[in-house]
Amino acid sequence: MTQFTSSDAASSAETVTPVSADLTGRTALISGGSRGIGHAIAVALAARGANVALVAKTDTPHPKLAGTVHTAVEDICAAGGNGLAVVGDVRRDEDVSAAVERTVETFGGIDILINNASAIDLSPTEGLDMKRYDLMHDINVRGTFLLSKLAAPHLRASAARHRADAPAGGGESGFTPQILTLSPPLALAEAGLDPVWLGKHLAYTMSKYGMSMTTVGLAEELAADGVVVNSLWPATYIDTAAIRNLATLAGEQGEAMIRGARRVEIVADAAVAVLSGQMTSRDGEGGQRPISGAFLTDEQVLRHLGITDLADYAVDPGSELIPDAFL
Repeated sequence: MTQFTSSDAASSAETVTPVSADLTGRTALISGGSRGIGHAIAVALAARGANVALVAKTDTPHPKLAGTVHTAVEDICAAGGNGLAVVGDVRRDEDVSAAVERTVETFGGIDILINNASAIDLSPTEGLDMKRYDLMHDINVRGTFLLSKLAAPHLRASAARHRADAPAGGGESGFTPQILTLSPPLALAEAGLDPVWLGKHLAYTMSKYGMSMTTVGLAEELAADGVVVNSLWPATYIDTAAIRNLATLAGEQGEAMIRGARRVEIVADAAVAVLSGQMTSRDGEGGQRPISGAFLTDEQVLRHLGITDLADYAVDPGSELIPDAFL
């Protein structure tokens, strides 16, 4: 497990070996993505030429939330990529299997998997309905595990293809297949897990930490096959429908919550950097290799690339940013 810290970051843009963010011909499968962070990542990948398949339940418009899996694919195509909408629920084995199969049939393989779908309920233990508990664990933990499990053979095949395409006489093809999961770093204390986030909202924390544990395990399991696995998490609140719903419940404090958030584009830009191989670490021979098994924040990724002025991402640059949970 890698806890990425500021000491790991490059001190300036000149110390980073940039890798092209051109993802033309690469295929990404994303769970969720009808709106919010997943949608922003999908559009950002499409703008770099990627094929993007979305598996999501939003077949028809929600009365209070804009966007469906179909309108998201329209946005993907408008951004310059090729899109595929798969209506499905990550809690259903047959839906997840169908999403993987249709992605491979349509685009010829899978190069990137993004575990974005997630459910949230911050109720304390005694106030949480077990249906909500099951929902969070079925989507967050089981859904992430199952989608990763079924996509893994295709990611291995992608890695083999890219090794075969590497330049003669050595070198890399410039792309490494990857799983990226939207989940938080595991908060650690000297004796193990820090209880602070488990104490705040136990059921939700258990489900998000379950997603993060897949990053640790799969990074180790797939390392020999040339597939890298990382987690990405926002450093601050992000202006999404979920946060706006929480803000509505917060009453007078709600407006401050939105002002203290950043726009979804910061997570999308960080995701593109990670997925295109711009987050690297030194190998034993003094070269660079894509980082794997890391817990990253959007802010850390951009600072690693030498981007230190993040004011343009703020909803209100004059307001104090609100740190996200788990940090």
